[in-house]
Amino acid sequence: MNLNQITIPSLELTKAIRFYQKLGLNLIVESLPHYARFECKDGNSTFSIHQVERLPNGEGIWIYFECEELDTVVAELTNKGFQFEEMPDDKSWLWREARLKDPDNNQIILYYAGDNRQNPPWRIK
Repeated sequence: MNLNQITIPSLELTKAIRFYQKLGLNLIVESLPHYARFECKDGNSTFSIHQVERLPNGEGIWIYFECEELDTVVAELTNKGFQFEEMPDDKSWLWREARLKDPDNNQIILYYAGDNRQNPPWRIK
């Protein structure tokens, strides 16, 4: 089994599309006003958004995008006007992360984990 895509809800699809394009994702399907799909720059996974009348309750969705050159990517995005809640920081779980919110208040985590993404020291054998 391989993960194909993640789909998140949005109140304003056109606003979300602009945000994710500016973030660096490649728009491959635009079926307004209900749906959009993007390719990630690296790998072969896709990411999609669908229009909803109301967002789910709770903290929202947490979306992780891996960036090998995390600090450079964050600097470039900051120069484009993105507001980060947390700048690149080394975490106790051996990932380096930066965080921001999308227009629908979903948590976007840009990170780099290297081999620790799938093989942390505490991985079950």
